[in-house]
Amino acid sequence: MKEVIRHALRRCIDACQKDGDFLLGEMILCPNIEVGFPKDEAHGDYTTNIAMALARMVKKPPMDIANLLKEKLSSDESMKSFHIEVVALGYLNFSYTEETLANIVTTIREQGVEYGFSKEKAPHHTILLEYISANPTGPLHIGNARGGFLGDALANILKKAGYAVSTEYYVNDAGEQVMKLGHSVLKDSEAVYGGEYIEKLAIGYQQSAVGNEQKAESGKPKAAQAGEWAGEKVLEEYIKKTISEKMNISFDRFVSEKKDIVELGYIDRAIAFFREKKLTYEAEEALWLKTTAFGDGKDRVLVKANGEKTYFASDCGYILHKKERGFEKLIEIWGADHHGYVERFRAAAEAFGFTKENVNFILVQLVRLVKDGQEVRMSKRAGNVVSVDELLETIPVDVARFFFLMYSSDTHMNFDLGLAEERSRKNPVFYVQYAHARMASILRKAEEELGIKNQELGIKQEEIILKNQKELLLVRHLAKFPEVVEEAAETLTVHQLPQYAIRLADCFHSFYDECTVIDVEQKETTRSRLALVRATKTVLAETLRLLGISAPERM
Repeated sequence: MKEVIRHALRRCIDACQKDGDFLLGEMILCPNIEVGFPKDEAHGDYTTNIAMALARMVKKPPMDIANLLKEKLSSDESMKSFHIEVVALGYLNFSYTEETLANIVTTIREQGVEYGFSKEKAPHHTILLEYISANPTGPLHIGNARGGFLGDALANILKKAGYAVSTEYYVNDAGEQVMKLGHSVLKDSEAVYGGEYIEKLAIGYQQSAVGNEQKAESGKPKAAQAGEWAGEKVLEEYIKKTISEKMNISFDRFVSEKKDIVELGYIDRAIAFFREKKLTYEAEEALWLKTTAFGDGKDRVLVKANGEKTYFASDCGYILHKKERGFEKLIEIWGADHHGYVERFRAAAEAFGFTKENVNFILVQLVRLVKDGQEVRMSKRAGNVVSVDELLETIPVDVARFFFLMYSSDTHMNFDLGLAEERSRKNPVFYVQYAHARMASILRKAEEELGIKNQELGIKQEEIILKNQKELLLVRHLAKFPEVVEEAAETLTVHQLPQYAIRLADCFHSFYDECTVIDVEQKETTRSRLALVRATKTVLAETLRLLGISAPERM
């Protein structure tokens, strides 16, 4: 609807210039028309400051411009859904008519879970969303959980917004970290990793055929053999199981650096591609990629002087792998400690033909686990690192998801374990889920006491009676859902959805506290309010589904 208002305002501004009401001048472009949600919901559903933006250009008072635009908008057919008001300073506020709000309730009934789905973007970019991608050297930690839940929810949101999305986990099972894991399992002088899981891996390796050298590869260092064996075990037992069974995340594909990139020759092919495009040069006996040609701060080494390929070269092979599979847009969710790799990765992607706009990075900031204001150190396995498994043994996955997702990923986060353990209205997850359970209870009660079944609440738009301000406020919030989804998809900001869910629960609880839903003496009002409850339940359940959180029918 924001776009509808923008287009209508653009038409009005053009009409004002054509009619001579004001002139922008040949060399002056009309400013961007910003349409947003008012901070105070009492001021309407949408607002714009375009009159103030135009005032200096056309040398007229903002209030005069706003009133002129209001007059023009009144004859625009697309604005029939709104009451338009000019308020102090020259703001134009748009409020849905009661008829439009009633139509929103019936639209949600008709569309169900499809409400908010955008078919317009379906043919748009094929997106590859990569997240977690932790090295297979140990259990996932809570930082991985934050990025994991974020990626899973973002994939849902992008699909809801109409995009074609594939999800992927890149397994770094080649290189130095595998050797370090091998040394740790062998417990030799170069051991790096420790903890309970390493003890289990060491015992398992000693009992395995590889550990007994029955299948040892000739010429391969013992640490490499041990590391490869242990890496596969970590991936299966400590990563994939945690992701699927505890975090409730499923990936479309796991890509192995060793098997899919190195062994299939993608690194060599990437280097050959760069050579052919004359993007490489030799200096200091090493081979360099001209990443500065694509905005990087300095050029990067692909092959070292000793002939060893760099980790960046491996990244280039993986980018080529993505390109050849037909993806047009890449979204990378990384830990904030990887910020130094962003520009070189983007430069390599551009060298392969991706546009700068279609290579997006979300850097997830650190998480600190606290309780009663003090940092919690709960790990028994790996020093001070808190694993995902340990966290999810303490709190339900729904709670963990919601807590991680309700904060912007670019902010440091204090995860309040004490609040997460509460089952009260103070806990935002409990508060939102309780709202859904309460709606389900109301609909069950309507069937038991009045015989009105949920599927029978298909009343017509003209039968929807919305007079109470709490009813109107609730429907207005339902109307925002499609735009919240669209904006979250466009800006890659998942935290808007948990915030929306909390506000929707606020509106519902407030409505329920003031409005009697089931009243045998007021059948028309009862049916209307039941239809509103059903619509709210549909939208709240869909919001929770996008976040990967359950919507309980009873609590």
